[in-house]
Amino acid sequence: MKTLWICPAAALLLTASPVCADTTETAGTAVAIALPLTAAGIAAYKHDWNGVIDLGLTTIATVGTAYALKQIVKERRPDGSDFQSFPSDTSALASSGSSFLWARYGWQYGLPAFAASSFVSYSRVEAKKHHWYDTAASTVLAIGYSAIFTPRFSKYRIYSSLDTSPDGAVLRLTYNY
Repeated sequence: MKTLWICPAAALLLTASPVCADTTETAGTAVAIALPLTAAGIAAYKHDWNGVIDLGLTTIATVGTAYALKQIVKERRPDGSDFQSFPSDTSALASSGSSFLWARYGWQYGLPAFAASSFVSYSRVEAKKHHWYDTAASTVLAIGYSAIFTPRFSKYRIYSSLDTSPDGAVLRLTYNY
C-alpha cells in the first residue's frame, strides 16, 4: 500500500519546492519529469527490470513520436510564439510514465499517475503553450505505445511443455517464484 502513494508524493514534493512553485507551467514540467522517474523507481523497487526496459521503450517511442509529429504538423501555439504546438512533448513524457504504470501494475498505480499527468496537460493548456487536443494526442500516443511494449507484471510464472515420444508423453510444469 505504501508504494501506491509514491507517485503522488513525489509529484507533490516537487511542486511544493520554491523553485518549481512559481508558476503552474514549471510545476507541470517538474511533474512531467518526475512521473517516468517515479515509474522507474516503482519498477526497480519491485525488482522488475524487464519493466524498466519496457518503460524506457514506451517513453522513447512516445516522446520520439511526439517530437517527430511536432516537426511535421505545423500548429500555432495559443500564445502565438511558434508553430510547434501539436502534440505536446511535455505531456507525452508525463503520459508515458502514467500509462506504463497502469498497463504494468494496474489501476491502483495508474490512476494517481494519470491524475498527475492530467495536471501536466492542464498546466500546458493554462500556460497557453498547447491546445487541449495537443495534450490529448500525446496521452493517446502514450497509451498506444504502452499497450504495445508493456505486458502485465506477474510476480509468479507458470510454464508448461509437452514432450512426446513413441513410448508416451511427458507433461512438464514449472513454477517460478
